[in-house]
Order: sequence, then C-alpha cells, then structure tokens
Amino acid sequence: MSKFSSHRAAWVSLCLMTMAICAVAQSPVEKSWGVLQTGLADKTTEERAIAVRVLGLLENDPKAQDLALKALADDKPEVRAAAADALGQMNAKSAAPKLEQVILGNEKEVAVILACARSMIQLGDNRGYGVYYAILTGERKSGGGLLDDQKKMLHDPKKMAQFGFEQGIGFIPFAGIGYGAFKQFSKDDESPVRAAAAKMLIKDPDPKSREALVSAASDKSWIVRMAALDSLARRGDPSVVPQIMPQLDDEKDVVRYTEAGTIIRLSQVKPAATQTKPPAPKSKKK
Repeated sequence: MSKFSSHRAAWVSLCLMTMAICAVAQSPVEKSWGVLQTGLADKTTEERAIAVRVLGLLENDPKAQDLALKALADDKPEVRAAAADALGQMNAKSAAPKLEQVILGNEKEVAVILACARSMIQLGDNRGYGVYYAILTGERKSGGGLLDDQKKMLHDPKKMAQFGFEQGIGFIPFAGIGYGAFKQFSKDDESPVRAAAAKMLIKDPDPKSREALVSAASDKSWIVRMAALDSLARRGDPSVVPQIMPQLDDEKDVVRYTEAGTIIRLSQVKPAATQTKPPAPKSKKK
C-alpha cells in the first residue's frame, strides 16, 4: 500500500469514527426532533400530515409552533388542516390571528376552514364560531352574504358528505348507526354537517347564535331541527321555549321527543339568584 493510500484510509477511518461518536452523543430529544423533521419534509402527503398533527403534543414549545405555522402554507389541504388542529392542541394562543387569516383568505377547502375555526375556539377566540354560524345559516354574522366560492363549497353534497363522515364532524343522531343506513334516514349529504355546526354553537355567547339555533329548530331538515333543539337545551336559556313550542307537533317523532326533552330540561333551569344586601344591624339604644 502506498503512503498516500495509507493516509487516505486513515482519514476515512477517522471520519467514520467521528460520525459514530456524534451519533452516540446525540440525545434522545435531538434524535426525536430529527425524526419529526424528516416526517415534516416527506414527499408523501400522509406522512407530512401525521408528523404535523403530532406537533400538537408539544404544548408551549416555540419550535413546534413555528413548524405548525409553516405547515399552514403546505400545498396539500390534509397537511394544512393537520397544522390548524395541532395549533389548537398545543394551545398556541398567539396563532389565533393567523388561523383567522386563513379563514378570511383564499382557502377553499372545508376541512382546513373548519380545522382553523375549531382551533380558534380551543384557543379562546370566539370569532371561530362565525364559521359554524355561516354553515348553519348561509350568512356571515356581520350580516353580509357568503362569497360565491364559499357558497359553492358549503353546498357541495359530495364534499360535505366526505368531510362530515371521514373527518368525524357530521352530526349522527343515533349511536351505532352506519353511514349507509344513516343516508337512508337523511336523504341529504349536507344536513349532517349543518347539524354539526349547530352543535358547535352551544357555547357561543353571541345572541346571534341563539337566534340562529331558534330558527334552525324549524329547518326543513329534521336532522338540523333535532341538532338545533339539542343545542338549545344545552345552552340552558329557558326564554326560547315559547319560540320552539311548535316542534312538539313535529312530523318526525325523533324531533318531537327531542323537543319534549328540551322543554323539560329548560324548565329545570334555575334563574340566577339575585343578590340582596343584608339588612343593616339595628343600633342598640342606650
């Protein structure tokens, strides 16, 4: 072996040893970040979406938040939706304005818009309820109508059905019923998602949502009527009872039953106790 070859072999050996030492010295956390970042950069949509969703486990981690925010701009809606979900799960409150920006921007995918809205609500930003209000009523809370692209998106039966049942957002009124059997009941692919929107408005303090639910209690779809009544029952506002009384005579038995339960539940709501000042103690006469 020549002197040059000998030196080269020694150099290669040294490099390999250095790499091995570095690999051994790498901490579990560093290695874990390497694994996640490999997933985030994967060419496969499913792999990226899974890696992004896992970021939601890392609460109060600036690096995880930055990566999730970056994934909101991914070219695949599955990844964008996963990023929005992750930001809600990790309690990234500072991300709420960015999520709203996605909703108000050019985003046309239902899954992404609803994921952003859900996360905004999780982060304590009640503006997220506006998306569900729009799905239920077809209008914005501000009073203006939806954009043409948004109307098309929300009234695309195939898209709504796919999203509602594959993403678990659709309202299924009977436990254990399958999608095929449920379709025989509903005859409508849009209603389950509108009904789910009604359910999401339970905790919205905005009076407009209360009015929207009262109106939805007489919707043409029995699934929406049922969900609206269920939501009104859980909101605990007895003042709606006179407005929803007609549903006690609804043609659908499941709606009648839900209405009956709603009225009974609301009749049991106790009004907030009025606080009165205790009487001033009488002064003793000397």
